[in-house]
Amino acid sequence: MYYFIGIKGSGMASLATILFDLGHSVAGSDIDKYIFIEEELRRRGIPIYSFDKNNIKDGYHVIIGNAFDESNEEVKAALDNDQVITHTYYDFLGHLMEQYVSVAIAGTHGKTTTTGMAYHVFKDFKKTSVLIGDGTGHAVEDSYYFISETCEYQDHFLHYYPQYAIINNIELDHVDYFKSMDQYIESFEKFANQVKDTVIVWGDDPYLPKIKYKTKCLKFGINANNDVLAKNIIESSQGISFDVFIHGDLFGHFSLPFFGYHMLYNSLAIIALGYLEGMEASFLQNKLSTFEGVKRRYTVKEVGHNIYVDDYAHHPTAINYVIKATRARYPHKEIVAVFQPDRFSRGLRFGKEFAEAIDLADHPYFLPFPANAKKEEGIDIDIYDIAKYNPRAKVLEHDDVEELAQYDNVVFLFMSSKDIYKLEDKLIEFKNKK
Repeated sequence: MYYFIGIKGSGMASLATILFDLGHSVAGSDIDKYIFIEEELRRRGIPIYSFDKNNIKDGYHVIIGNAFDESNEEVKAALDNDQVITHTYYDFLGHLMEQYVSVAIAGTHGKTTTTGMAYHVFKDFKKTSVLIGDGTGHAVEDSYYFISETCEYQDHFLHYYPQYAIINNIELDHVDYFKSMDQYIESFEKFANQVKDTVIVWGDDPYLPKIKYKTKCLKFGINANNDVLAKNIIESSQGISFDVFIHGDLFGHFSLPFFGYHMLYNSLAIIALGYLEGMEASFLQNKLSTFEGVKRRYTVKEVGHNIYVDDYAHHPTAINYVIKATRARYPHKEIVAVFQPDRFSRGLRFGKEFAEAIDLADHPYFLPFPANAKKEEGIDIDIYDIAKYNPRAKVLEHDDVEELAQYDNVVFLFMSSKDIYKLEDKLIEFKNKK
């Protein structure tokens, strides 16, 4: 039995479903509150228990989530029992990746979407298993590839030694752990040089081209110095089209139903990876053009005259990307943007940047920090400390859908790593009753 402490964590749920798909007995525990990530667990019938030290049995392999330590009764029971084998999430994943041709997706922004995109392409090329950071995991027997989202938080990705890696970009984040940009870059440099074959990086990034690579490196982007280069780029309300040149030679023309340059870069990364594995441009065009996205990354609902978008954006740059992509996709609609910050340290470090990014919307709103946001020592901040940087922005109380319901024939854009989608659902329900 594989037992997961913190099974509703995004990576933990994905790993649990992978082991289940491979034929193992799987169960786990977590808080009782519903989290969208648990849906794949319940669909497979994987038991989810409340925390209780008596859940830990002799002979179990216990996988401990990154957020848990011996203050959790189950963790303590597992560590105190010599008949139980314990693993950290990242060590277990690292050992699992060694069994396949592994692809690790890293970078500050775009990891989840790029991982889902890679899986969508590769699963019809050779047998592929995947771990996506939205709670999605899929595994098939005798997989050739294993594609995994890998996070830099607390240097967890330094436990992995993949055949290939993609690094989408570098921009300071997780400021509760990384105290400087130099420390952040140093971690990515270590990770890049643990890659066994080739690391694929965004060559237009201000930092990635300057890293000292000891492994092979393939750069993608739109500037002339890149190995994988997009030219003749055309954006429209139907998506984006471009030509791809690899090492100076035309590889193929791509026309994709994506919006925003961040999606162009994600696509280029996958094209570069596919090229290294011998895929034809026509195959990549066909597969990329049918990619429909991943959970909570620009999830669109159309109800009446309104568009409702739920997105995981929780960094100023991601908010910027999402609003600009919305402008391109819905050029004739105003944007009502609602953002809820997740971590107090991130809000403190990027407060002004959050306010500037959401100002791109026609009607910007902030939600207070969620009630369960983890208190961080030495940080005393609330949503008004962020909103003060944007005179146009309003602070919206959690259930105040009436304020939003005044708008019609617009795009409602809900952005947060927390459960802001519940507010979206309340708004839709409220407007339907009017």
